[in-house]
This record gives sequence, C-alpha cells and structure tokens, in this order.
Amino acid sequence: MRNLKLLKSLCNAELFHSAGSPRCVAVRSDTDSLLLASEFSIIEFDPRTGQVVNDVSLTEKGYMPDDGSGTLVGIQELAELESVCVATSTGDVILYNLTTNEVECVGSVESGLTSMSWSPDEELVALTTGQQTVIMMTKDFEPITEVGIHQDDFGEGKFITVGWGKKETQFHGSEGKQAAQKKMLEVQPAVSWDDRRPRVSWRGDGQLFAVSAVCPQTGARRVRVWSREGVLQATSETLNGLEQALCWRPSGSLIACTQRHPNKHSVVFMEKNGLLHGDFTLPCSRDQAKVKELLWNSDSTVLLVWLEDMNPGADGHISTHLQLWTVGNYHWYMKQSLTFGRDPQRAPACVLWDPQRPLRLHVVTHGWASLTYDWGWSTDRSAGLDASDNANVAVIDGDKILVTTFRQGVVPPPMCSYDLQLTSPVNLVTFLCQTQKTNQLAALTADGQISVFVLGRSLSSPSKGDIGVQFPSPPGLVSVDMGLVDPLYVLALSVAGLPETPLPIRQLLWLKEDLLLGLSSGMLPSSSTLLFLSPAPHPDAQNTLSNRREVAVEGVVTSMAYSFNSRTVALQLEDGQTRKLIWDSDTPSVGDWTDSSGCLINFPVPCVQMALCTVSGEELLLGLTDRSHLYAGDTQLASNVSSFVVYDDFLLVTTHAHTCRCLHLGTLTVKGLQEALGSDGGQNDETLRRVERGSKIVTVVTQDTRLILQMPRGNLETIHHRALVLAQLRKQLDFLRFREAFECMRKLRINLNFIYDHNPKVFLENVETFITQLNSINHINLFLTELREEDTTATMYPRPLNVPVPSPMTRAKKLDVVCDALRHTMESMDPDKYCLSILTSHVKKTVPELEIALQKVHDLRAKPPDAAGAVGAEEALKYLLFLVNVNDLYDHSLGTYDFDLVLMVAEKSQKDPKEYLPFLNKLKTLEPNYQRYTIDKHLKRYSKALHHLSKCGEEHFSEALGLVREQKLFSEALELYPAHSPQYKALSCAYAEHLVAQQQPEQAGLLLWRCGEPGRALQAFVSASSWRHALCVAQQVPLPPDQLSLLARDMAEKLIEQRRYAEGALLLDQYAKDCEEAISALIKGAVWEEALRLAYRHNRQDIIETDLKPALLEAFTSHTAFLENNTALFGRHRNRLSVVLELKEKARLDMLDEDGPDCPDAELYSEASSVMSNSKYSHSNSRISSRSSKNRRKAERKKWSLKEGSPLEDIALLHALADIIGTVDKIREELHSLLKALVLFQYDRQAQKLQLAYEEALLMMEAAIPEVWQECALQSQTPITGPDSTANSIMASLQNQHRPTALPLPDAEMPTVPKMRSGVKWKLTILK
Repeated sequence: MRNLKLLKSLCNAELFHSAGSPRCVAVRSDTDSLLLASEFSIIEFDPRTGQVVNDVSLTEKGYMPDDGSGTLVGIQELAELESVCVATSTGDVILYNLTTNEVECVGSVESGLTSMSWSPDEELVALTTGQQTVIMMTKDFEPITEVGIHQDDFGEGKFITVGWGKKETQFHGSEGKQAAQKKMLEVQPAVSWDDRRPRVSWRGDGQLFAVSAVCPQTGARRVRVWSREGVLQATSETLNGLEQALCWRPSGSLIACTQRHPNKHSVVFMEKNGLLHGDFTLPCSRDQAKVKELLWNSDSTVLLVWLEDMNPGADGHISTHLQLWTVGNYHWYMKQSLTFGRDPQRAPACVLWDPQRPLRLHVVTHGWASLTYDWGWSTDRSAGLDASDNANVAVIDGDKILVTTFRQGVVPPPMCSYDLQLTSPVNLVTFLCQTQKTNQLAALTADGQISVFVLGRSLSSPSKGDIGVQFPSPPGLVSVDMGLVDPLYVLALSVAGLPETPLPIRQLLWLKEDLLLGLSSGMLPSSSTLLFLSPAPHPDAQNTLSNRREVAVEGVVTSMAYSFNSRTVALQLEDGQTRKLIWDSDTPSVGDWTDSSGCLINFPVPCVQMALCTVSGEELLLGLTDRSHLYAGDTQLASNVSSFVVYDDFLLVTTHAHTCRCLHLGTLTVKGLQEALGSDGGQNDETLRRVERGSKIVTVVTQDTRLILQMPRGNLETIHHRALVLAQLRKQLDFLRFREAFECMRKLRINLNFIYDHNPKVFLENVETFITQLNSINHINLFLTELREEDTTATMYPRPLNVPVPSPMTRAKKLDVVCDALRHTMESMDPDKYCLSILTSHVKKTVPELEIALQKVHDLRAKPPDAAGAVGAEEALKYLLFLVNVNDLYDHSLGTYDFDLVLMVAEKSQKDPKEYLPFLNKLKTLEPNYQRYTIDKHLKRYSKALHHLSKCGEEHFSEALGLVREQKLFSEALELYPAHSPQYKALSCAYAEHLVAQQQPEQAGLLLWRCGEPGRALQAFVSASSWRHALCVAQQVPLPPDQLSLLARDMAEKLIEQRRYAEGALLLDQYAKDCEEAISALIKGAVWEEALRLAYRHNRQDIIETDLKPALLEAFTSHTAFLENNTALFGRHRNRLSVVLELKEKARLDMLDEDGPDCPDAELYSEASSVMSNSKYSHSNSRISSRSSKNRRKAERKKWSLKEGSPLEDIALLHALADIIGTVDKIREELHSLLKALVLFQYDRQAQKLQLAYEEALLMMEAAIPEVWQECALQSQTPITGPDSTANSIMASLQNQHRPTALPLPDAEMPTVPKMRSGVKWKLTILK
C-alpha cells in the first residue's frame, strides 16, 4: 500500500544548444553524468552542474553525414573500457574513449544496423542488421555467430504433444463448445505507426535475450527468445495488435510488451517460452495513444510506460505522458503520470532508468532539457492521535484514490473501503494534520489541481461543521455518494502561478484547513522553495489557491515531517542535513536543527523515510535509509530495519530478521534504543515478536492495539503487538476502566491475573468498581477461575524499564486475598445476585473451602431466595459440580456429616445409588462418634478419625491403638489421653517400640522412663550409649553394686570403641573402680593431662614410666611421620598442578592459533578444567550410567581421579590439596597438648623438632593457598600477551574476560578456598 513520492527533481532547461536532437542516452556509472548522442555528436553532460564535460563530433570524423540525415540506433557505456559504444544505422560501430577523447570505428556492417543491445554484464553485444539477422559479438568485438531473426523452427523449448486429441475435442472452459468451431483469426499486420525496427531486450542475468521483429510474411510482430550463444529457444504465439515496445524484467520472470485489442489497449507479459502470462489495461482507449517504449527499473519494481497521443490538438501538436506502474497482490497500480504538454521541444526524446539507483529516472527532451527525478516509496496514512481518526491509508491508482479505513475493518488490496474518482491522474495525497479532522485528505493531480475531500461535513456550511477559514462556496462543492455513513464532499481547487512542468509541486503537507505547505524546486538547481497555499482572498478568484508567501531553502529538500504534539515541521536536504521550519508565525523561516545543547544535528546519510518523536524529553528526528539503517539524528540505532512508524509514545519497527519491535520512547534514552534494537530479546520480552518474512508496517490504529502489516506479495495481516496491548491495558487499569481492559484481555488472550498484578493496592481499593463495571456473573467467575499465585508482571508480562513497581500489599497468599476481597464485597452488595461468584471465591482459595460452599448450597435448599432471578440450590450445586470433581465434592459433603447434603450431591452426580445408599444407611445406624470415625477413616482423614475414636470409650481402645500404629499417629494420640492413664502408658510403649525400630533408642528410653518402665528404659539407654541416663535409671531401679560395676564396664568398652576415651575412663574410674584401665584408656586416646591427673590421684606414678612416656615418644614419632608425608605429598600435588595448568593453556593456545577465536572448540579450551594433549581418555565421567547405586558409587570414586592424564586431573589435585590442608590444620589442639606433655617430661629436643616441623608445614600451606587458587580461577581471564602470543589468542583472552568462566561438565565443581584457623594458639614460647 505504498505510493511513489518524488524526493527531488533536477531540471536543466536548455542549458546548452547542440545541432540536431538527442537520439539515445546512457549513464556513466563512475560520475553519474549523462552520455547523449545526436545526429552530429556525442556529448557527456553533468546534470548536477549543467555543464558539458565532453563533446565529440561524429560528422568531422565522417561517421555521420553533415546534413543530419544519419540515425543512431544504440548507445552503451563500457565501464571497463572507459568508453562509449555507439551504433549507427549505416552499420558503423563506434567506440569513443572518455579518457583520451579518441573516436574509433571498431566494425561495420554493410547492410546497416537497426539496433544494438549489450548484455547486462557487458560481455556480449547483440546487433540486428538490415538483412534481418542477429550478430553476436564479444566485448572485444569478435564475432560469435550470425543467425536470421525470422526462423520457421519454434526453438529448443518446443512444446511436446502427448496425443490427447485435437483442439476440437478438448475442454474450452468458459468459452464453451463454440470455441471448438471457432476459426483462426487472420493475422493482422503491425500498426501503421510502427517503426518496423527490431527491439532487443536482455534478461537481468544475461543468459537470454528477446527480439521483437516484424515478420516479412505476415507483417505482424513476433517475439523470439535466444540464448547468449545465439541459439533460438522459443517463439511467441501469433498475437494480433502486438506493438513495438519490448522490455524484459530484470528479475527474469516476464517480458513486457503492449497489445492493441479491439476494445482496449493493454500491457501484456510473456514468459520465456513465449506464452502469455498476465496483463493490465492502460487508462486510454484503443486509438487514443500509442506506446513508444516500456522500461523496467533496475530492481524490477516499477514499469515505465511512454505514451504519445494519437490525435494532435488544435495546434497540431501531440501530448506526451510518462506513466509509472507498480504491482501488488496481482493488481497493477499507476502511481505517477508525468504530462509534458503539447510543446514539441518539451516532449521527451530519451528516457532512461538509472542503472545504479533503481528509483532515479532520466528524461531528455527534444529541446535538450535534462530532467532527473528521484522517487521514493511512502505510505500515505492519516496520523491522528485520537479515536476519531479512522486509520486511513490512501493508495494512488491512476485517477483514483483507494482509501482503506482500518479502524472499521481490514480490506485487502486491491480492494478498499471506498475509492475517490478524480478527473486526472493523481500525483500526491496528504491528510490534514489537525486534531479531530485527520480523515480529510487533499490530492494533487497531473493537471495541477488540488482536490479536497472532507468526510461528514460541508466545506461551506458552518451549520454542518466548524471548518475555521472557509473554502470557496459552491458551485465548486460537490457531494459524492460513496455508500458511507457520513457524506463525502469534494472541492477541486486550482493553484495559481505554478510553472507548466510535470509535478511542479513534488510534496504537500496539509497543516491547517486553510493552509497547505507545498514543496517545489527553487530558482537554482541546488535550492528549494516552500509554498504556503491558502484560498484566494478575492471573491472573483473562486476555487483557487494562491501562494500566500514563499520561503527559499538553501539545498534540495527531499522530505518533510510533521509532529502533532509539538506542531513542528522538519525538513531534510538531499545530503542528510536537517532543518526546522517555523511556519505558524507571520514571517515563516527555516533554521538549523539543534539539540538541547545547541549542537547541530544532521543525518549522516540521506534517509528515504523520516518521522519526529520525543525521547527523554527531547524532540528527535528518526530517519531510515535505503540501506535499512535507522538513525536518531546523527546516531545509528540499527542496521537491519525494513520499516518503522512512530505512534504516540511508541516506536515500531520491522527488521530483516523477520521481527517486529515496539519500544516505549517515554522510558528509553537514545542509548537505550540502540541496546534494545540490538538485543535478541528474552523469553517474555513484550517488545519483540516474530512476523512473516518481508513484512512492512502499513499503519497503526490509534487508541487501539492493531498494527497492520503488508507482506511482499501485497496481502495484509493484522497483529496486536504485545507491547501495544499491555500499554493500553496499563493505561486502562490506571484509569479504572476495568470493563474495557477485561474485554481486551479476553479477546487477545491476556492472562486475567494482570488485572490484579498490575497494581494490587488500587485493585483491592476498587473491588466494588470492578464488580460494578463487569456487571456479569460469568465474567466475574471467569476472572476468579483464572487466578493463580504467580505474579504475571514478573514472569509473563514484565514491567517496562524505569517504571516503578508498586509495593506488595501483604505477604498473604494472592488467591486468598483476592477471593476474600471479592467475596466480602459481593456479599455486601447483593449475595443473591452474586451467589455463583461467591461459591467460586470459596472454591478457588489456596485451600478450597468446599465444606463452606456446600453448606451455602444446603442453606439455599433450606431457605430458597425470594428475589427474582436468584440462583436456586439446584443450579448452585450444578455449578459447583462444574468447578469441582464430582468425587471430591461427594467426599467433602460426606465430611460435613450431613447426610441430607450428601444425598443432594450424590443425586446430581453420575454415581449409582447402589454404590452409596447401603454405605449411608449403615452409617446412620452407628453411634455418632463412631459414625464420624468411620466417615473420617473412609475419607483417609486419620487424625480426625482418631479424635472421634478416642471418644468412643475403652472398648474401642485396641482399635485406636491399631490405627495409631498403622498411621504412626503417636504424637496426636498422646495428646488425646490423660498422662497417668493406662491408655497413655500403652501408647508410650508403642511409641518407644517405633522409635527403637527407627534407630532412635535414646528418645525411646525417655518415653519408657517417664511412663514407669525403668527396665526397658535402661536397655534403651544402654543401646544408645547414653551412659548418664543409664546410670540414673540403674540407681532408680536400683541395681546391686556388682551389677552396676559390670554395667559401667560394658558401657566403657562401647565408649572406647567409639573413641570417647575420656567418658569411658570416667566410667572405669568412678563406677568400675579400675584406675589402671582408666589411665590406659586416656593414654590410648592421647588425653595426656587427664591421664597424668588420674595417675597422681591414685598414686600410680609407675604407670607414667611404663605407659605414659613410651606413648608420648610414640605419638611424637607418628606425628613427625604424618607431617613429613603430608608435606611431601602436598609438594608433589602442587608441582603436578602447575604442569597440568601449563599443558592445558598450551593446548588452548594451539587451538586458537589453528582455528581462530571464533572456532567452537576454542570455547571448550578456554573453559575446560583439564584437557591434556597426552590424555588417554576420550570419554567423560558425566556419561557414566547411573542405573544402579553400585554404578553411582563407582562413578563417584572415579570422579576426582589423580591419575596423570585423566580428564579432570586439575580438579582432583585441587581437592587433594584442600584435603591435606584441612587435615594438617585440624591437629592444632592435639599437637598443642602433645607439646606440653613432651616439655613436662623434658623431651625438649623432640618437642622442638615437632613444633618446627608443624610450623613449617603451616607456613608452606598458607603461602600456597592464594597462589594455587588464584592461578586456577584467573587463568582463563588473564590476557595472554608476550612473545609467544598471537593476535587470535589475545583476542580470545580479552573476550573471555567479559564472559563468566564455565566448566565443561556439570559435576566439575571447583573446591572452595580452604581457610586455616590461624587464631588457634598451639605454639609453646618456651621452645625455640
């Protein structure tokens, strides 16, 4: 739905005079100058400066006759040779060198030449001769082949007949059976004005070319397709009325020709096999105009049709037109029509599309005037900000304007909501830039008139609408019946003082109802003029717009943009510079565009689309280049944007990555826009959504969420972008428009939790407003049933950046808070009306209150409501069955112990009465407490069942005890019986048995002791090695002294086995009265000071000499050996770790040098823990199957393998070093006690040696900790520099600094840095 907008036009009117008239034109690629050839000379002309660069005569060299009778048949610039090739009708092929200005005839054909056409790659040239042959030559003018144009053979692509019968027996479709008897029409010769010259056109890839020539036998034109080797491929079918124009679409799909039918004039398309494939009708009758040429632009998007009137006017001259056609959704639109009038000197002599800029058109007139038109694509849309704007999009189609109002509906092109018929082809369309009136549009037509269309009001009658300054009154005003709700009025206005040139006004802005801003060329080629057009003030100048004032602009203005908010008009010059127009003052002026600091802001490159927006409180210009670069002033935001539009506070863009982004300008800076457009977006990023490939934005429906996209083929798609939807919802919820928000969320499938999550405090304060606005039981129930505990503003719909997060109301469950708030409000408003919603609020709570809901249903049955339309018990129960599973509801009704309610639920369910009636009848015969016990046990509510069973008397205690043991309800059962009752004692014993089975004998002993079972308690304490409790119970029993001594000795043995030497020695000393065994246990446990105390207490100093001193020396020897072994092992592991890390780094650098930093394997080497070049293992422990516990234990043992070359050797070494440090650091207290004992017995030398060895070990390990762990942690993050590094390794190292270090395996965890207990004092100062 795009139109062609004229960005700039360059006119050099008769700046030079040359003999003859221009015959052919080419564009010099390196300088953009025009190469013109006439009957007398070749001229190089620069249209930007209007100067002739080169002029070489062809008559002086004798290549052309002096009388001007010669004819040129083709011209081509050869960039590689820096030359121009020209062919004459006399048969000469002339090469003009642009550097040396030398002219050379490189070949000649005696029969003359009728055309010359070079292949797009300039490797081949096809020449047609006067003898109706085609000569193929190389770029060095070496002949390849010469074949006749007219051949009887169809070509290599001849169709194959499969023998399905004759034409008379075949199906003819809508033509009917008469088509079988239709006789072949006679072949009609070509039209009289046909120049009879062959036309040659190449396909874009240079593999094929087509030749249109008049057949000598029939006199009609036929098209033949040839390969670049000169082999005929296909011949077109005979078409009556086929004309001379021929042009092959550069994309290679179609060959364009023109055909004159009995009742119409068409442009027809052929495939490469010569068969027709589509057409479109020209807006002229059969004998009204003739088509001189057809020209495709270089990207195959625009087809130019060059027309001349057949019938001259009163002055004997004919008019010439250039029409630009585009296709969309299989419909051809005439986007522009340039009328050159009847002056022969202004008529085009040569027309050419620029080969490098697809939308630049060069026209050279017979009067040697040069016209250059630069076109651009634009979507003409209304840009209102309120709901009165219909989201209009106007599409130009010849003398019609196709208007689609997207607010009312999406009408796929080429259809539209309504079309506006004008009397002349339309060149420009603009909508009124005024609030509440943006549906009005104005159109500039090819005859220079501006037509104004107003929907729903009269332009002259104030009673039908306030227009401000009134346009001229009727008879210019005409009402048009478009079948719309509102009438449509049109007024045609002529503009006084415009020059008689095609498109004198190239752009229009309708700023106010009485003011149009026009853009035209200035007095100089490098200037522009802004025209302020208003209704003529004189009564005799009706239906006329006068130029109120003009503003000259230095530079060529290519585009204009208007902002509704700031009423700013921005201008862009052809070099990307931007200007600001002050238009609403008495003296309009143009100034530079500056930012808040006064610095000039310009686009770095010219932009084809421009819009104004506000970012961070500052007005910015957004521009999109033809290279898909999006700029905000001089800052590039993105480089893959295919289209964009500014809507309210949002920037919407589509990208070549097939995504659509919607960014909120109010919360972002320019840098934030860059980052947002450059990011890939997260999982719940509301600003990003995928779209169909090639989608482009058409318009946005204001005050709505609809975004209209157009696909490359032309069809439309409507999407509701999540960012637009959420922004509208947030606005509606902020203004408490709950009904609108709810309907939008239902339609667009937005989670209804968002209504509460957006601002919980506001919602809870306005619950009554929410219920009143919804005013629908179904909608309230839908809201309640969709409630979840999840905060959707933190997961599904994250809040935009820089938006404050409302503080949470309470720590209570969200479901409970919302359900309670709604229920309380509905109960206070009308409990009968909102009965179903109240039931829903009970059911949807975190713990469903089904019993309360059922009780309310039961109350409805007991007391039916009197209000009209109130819900009855039957309907309420049926609704509950819809919300809750019938079996669950039956169980909960049974749990209320109300059999009437149970029967009511059962009757509404699918249950068979034979299933529940016998059970209910049996329950009714039971005692109430036992009845409730039976129900609770059936519902597996065992705690409640035990509670009711405990009230049934002693005769049911055995059943209660069995229930307690079966369901392990010991704690609950003990609370139900008195502490000194026999039931309590039985429960305690049962509980103790359970605890013993659970390997908790000490707690079992406590229960048995307090309930009066000391014998069993003693056994439990002994098995638990709880010797203090055991001795207390033994004293309570009481045990005889000999049994007590034996008990103490047995328990001491257990304690010694458990390495509890001090406690075992205490029992042996105080209860078994065996001091020698006690001292021996203390010596064995290295409790030196306590052993020494007992020896002196019992006067057994002999044990010191016999046992204590030898044990001290033995402990010295073992500790010394322990320190030596661990120190040596620590050193070996540390050295090996250095080697492993060095090999790993070397392997990583080798890979980087081999494949570069972007190699996927480089990531592995930079992040792996240990990858050895000499590793013998090719598997990872993470792949070991864990199907059994045996395999898991095996894998755990193998995980940290210290074997050299193992995959995780460095991690294993770190774990081993950490274990050694922990083990050595743990013996500080033990070593301190040993040193004191050695000093006491004058073993100073041994004590000094041991202290020195331990100190050295601690110092070595303390020094190694920061070195080892820092080297491992920072290895992959330190930049690799030095003589052995490469550019790739340095780059990868620097990139790794910004990337978190990851290990290759999930179980490869780096051990934490060990911490040594330096605060524990262990040294003796008396030892040196």
